[in-house]
Amino acid sequence: MSFQTISVIGLGYIGLPTAAVFASRKRHVIGVDLNRIAVDTINRGEINIIEPDLEMVVHAVVTEGFLRATTIPEPADAFLIAVPTPFKGDHEPDLSYIEAASKSIAPVLKKGDLVVLESTSPVGATEQMAAWLAEARPDLTFPQTHGEDSDIRVAYCPERVLPGHVLRELVQNDRVIGGMTAKCSAAAASLYELFVEGECVITDFRTAEMCKLTENSFRDLNIAFANELSMICDRLDINVWELIRLANRHPRVNILQPGPGVGGHCIAVDPWFIVSKTPEEARLIRTAREVNDSKPQWVVDKVRMAVAEFLQANPEKSARDVTIACLGLAFKPNIDDLRESPAVAITQQIVATHPGKVLAVEPNIWALPPKLAGKLRLTGIGAALDKADVVVLLVDHKEFKAIPATILERCRTVDTRGVWTA
Repeated sequence: MSFQTISVIGLGYIGLPTAAVFASRKRHVIGVDLNRIAVDTINRGEINIIEPDLEMVVHAVVTEGFLRATTIPEPADAFLIAVPTPFKGDHEPDLSYIEAASKSIAPVLKKGDLVVLESTSPVGATEQMAAWLAEARPDLTFPQTHGEDSDIRVAYCPERVLPGHVLRELVQNDRVIGGMTAKCSAAAASLYELFVEGECVITDFRTAEMCKLTENSFRDLNIAFANELSMICDRLDINVWELIRLANRHPRVNILQPGPGVGGHCIAVDPWFIVSKTPEEARLIRTAREVNDSKPQWVVDKVRMAVAEFLQANPEKSARDVTIACLGLAFKPNIDDLRESPAVAITQQIVATHPGKVLAVEPNIWALPPKLAGKLRLTGIGAALDKADVVVLLVDHKEFKAIPATILERCRTVDTRGVWTA
């Protein structure tokens, strides 16, 4: 198939790089997002997220006329939906963004178009998306009713990229493609082969949906082991970082590094999609999520103990006199993405329970998110360290790794990343 015009719905951390890469292959790309500020920023050839080399690519393809952003969908040959899929209530999948995106593109669909869902989703989401499209466009036929003869092709193809390396991994990583029919799969594969240098592996759409959830659940399980190990070692007065380093000398052992929890839109969310569909069977996956979700409270308790130790050493002061500096808000090092970040959750709880000052240091953002704005100050590293009595390392950004140990000698520290205690 020939895809001369491609539309990407959702211009976030995945949608914008994907749109830029397609546009770099000299295809006309229409990016769609409800955020007018993001749309205007992109149309100036700029970006509002941090991702290495992305701004250079976006500026080039916008200048050359291959990428344009808008708030309203327009006709295209292929539509990629890359919108958020959070959960609601008791970890129930929230497909409202996918529903809204589907209904927004329905009026501009025409016979022969391809619709690909990229959003990480629970099993069955692709079928649900196709049902919403069919309901909105009864004049067109869809795979669930007309199979290979359908007017519209529908497929699922999840992203599997690492923030900070998105442009490279979009091109080099294999893609798992699950069409609702063989023709749907073939159409989607021909689309991604415009830029993917890895292999486009064909399967059915339900397996493709489950594949992405499985990948992230596997990682969540391994992180949960490391996080649980860190709590066990703390109780037994063992340096977990040294322990892991020694255990990993075994030729068949590769334990990950513990942290303050698990963040990001994928690993912290996706396992719950499996649990929601199979609650009786997904026992280990649920337990791993519960372990990782419990780690932020464990960190908050360690901070409370550090404050108590400081006050014991300085009996003339009260808790109101103690300043806590929280280093890092992103969900992983050297990025600006705060989605599902345990560092944000920990900082929020410290602000809510500590009577003294709380300072936040996040070198990759310019302003605090609404949930934190007005409750604490975004501060530079130097100013925070000058004022802090307790320093909490939540994210191992490169700037924090460069802090000399001598600066921290007068402070109580809580190191959740092993930068100062490994």
